Amino acid sequence: MSALEETIPQPEKARAGARAFTPATLPWWLIITALIGVVLFWSILSNETYRVIFDAVREGIGITIYVTIVGFACSVAVGLVVGLARISKNPVIYHTASLYVEIVRGIPLLVLLYYIALVVVPGAVVGMNNVGAWLVENNTLADLGARMSALRVRDLDFTFRVVVALTIGYGAFISEIFRAGIQSIEPGQMDAARSLGATHFQAMRHVVLPQAIRRMLPPLGNDFIAMLKDSSLVSVFGVRDITLQGKVYSASTFRFFETYNVVAFLYLAMTIVLSLVVRYMERRLSGERRAR
Repeated sequence: MSALEETIPQPEKARAGARAFTPATLPWWLIITALIGVVLFWSILSNETYRVIFDAVREGIGITIYVTIVGFACSVAVGLVVGLARISKNPVIYHTASLYVEIVRGIPLLVLLYYIALVVVPGAVVGMNNVGAWLVENNTLADLGARMSALRVRDLDFTFRVVVALTIGYGAFISEIFRAGIQSIEPGQMDAARSLGATHFQAMRHVVLPQAIRRMLPPLGNDFIAMLKDSSLVSVFGVRDITLQGKVYSASTFRFFETYNVVAFLYLAMTIVLSLVVRYMERRLSGERRAR
């Protein structure tokens, strides 16, 4: 062993060895995907047909991102509440949450989108109309009742409806992530916090959840990527996302090959970027756990 090697600490040498790439450890999937992306990107820049298609399709990028971000944020909120209910000792709360999770997870997402957008939302509007009429008749919160009774199904566009549907659909899956993450924390953590005088809510908020969230971030990131891809299903309701923009353009020009190349490239670019972010988070979290 040389004098220079002797001066390098063992952990540093281990990390240096881990960073060394060999043909077997190179991320070939990423290299091949990047090459395909470069070819498509160059086609968009240099080919007039691809450039026109990109200009037509990119109008749906904002809607795709909006539906994904809003739907996922609402799903996380629903998932947290349902996940806490799934570990509740109250049998009514537990079984109600379990009923929601099992039913929603047993229905295909596209069918769930149809059901919520065309059945649940209109039914909720009719229910609000009836409640509003009752409030007006009894002169109780008459202004609110008048607004509720004046609401019509057509006032709620399909963008709102599909966000509600994605929230309900993904809320069930994310609730299981929260449940598993919370139950992965040693019970002694809660017991120790309670023994120091903290309430159950305080112990959950300040002790259990901060530790559980660190373990849940990678699967939550994976669900975010899945929702980005599943957001393409909203095109069946006329929501002008990337998929619908591509469908409309290809149907009018019959350039299906070029159009769906662009559509696939846009989805692939977004999902690859998010995948790399999730992998980076996993490495950071695993490194911090080993350091401890």
